[in-house]
Amino acid sequence: MPSGSIYVPKDEKFTGASPQNLYETFWFAGRKNRIRVRAAVAFAGFVIGNLVGPRFGLNMFAAGVGLGVLAGGTDLFIAWRLHERTAVWRGKRRGEVRTGRLLRFALRRHGYRVMDGRAVPGEASIDHLVIGPGGIWIVDNEAWSPDTLIARYGERLFFDEKFGTSVAKGLISAAGSLAALLAKETGIEVSIDPVLAVHGGKIKARGGVLHGEGLTVAYPWRVARWIRAHGSGTFTEEQIELLARTAARILRRMS
Repeated sequence: MPSGSIYVPKDEKFTGASPQNLYETFWFAGRKNRIRVRAAVAFAGFVIGNLVGPRFGLNMFAAGVGLGVLAGGTDLFIAWRLHERTAVWRGKRRGEVRTGRLLRFALRRHGYRVMDGRAVPGEASIDHLVIGPGGIWIVDNEAWSPDTLIARYGERLFFDEKFGTSVAKGLISAAGSLAALLAKETGIEVSIDPVLAVHGGKIKARGGVLHGEGLTVAYPWRVARWIRAHGSGTFTEEQIELLARTAARILRRMS
């Protein structure tokens, strides 16, 4: 904040009038109003609990307190969740770390290998390479402001008013180059699907996943489920092992 704050820790990366700093400023400025709203929600829960509790054979006061705490706690959780969704965009979390954990947690037990931070020769680096029974995917991460609308119109991707072509082309090119390299080194015919994990923003699509220009865009917590549901390959355990070992050998790890 321009004049400093006892609530907001200084972050050298985001200072002055940057969108991230302004978001933090307005968020903490609205703290008192959120507390008042939460108190009103909790009180409404208390009143409703007092009214309906006896109908279910519950103590009037206990039902009121219980429903009031539940209502207030729910409001608190929603507010925290909305703020936490902007953590990567605000520079408080690393998107690749969050997505990597989600991928390993959801996919490893199903026979998938997840490799983080690899550089494709002649292409940009990729955040995650996923190899498993259903195929191969590269996953990259990007953070957008919470009010950014991500949508598809026709076959074109849009991030607000900006075309998504530059993002799609870069990932598709990296996927194509890596697929050709793995096929050459292993003798296994492969295709690689590019996925963009979006931190922040609003994806205008059912389930928080959309596809356009050859690229799949999804919230981080939806990527693993989408991978399992849309696998088109039939790799054996031996092929997965060979592809994973080959990828580890030919792709330089990013520090």
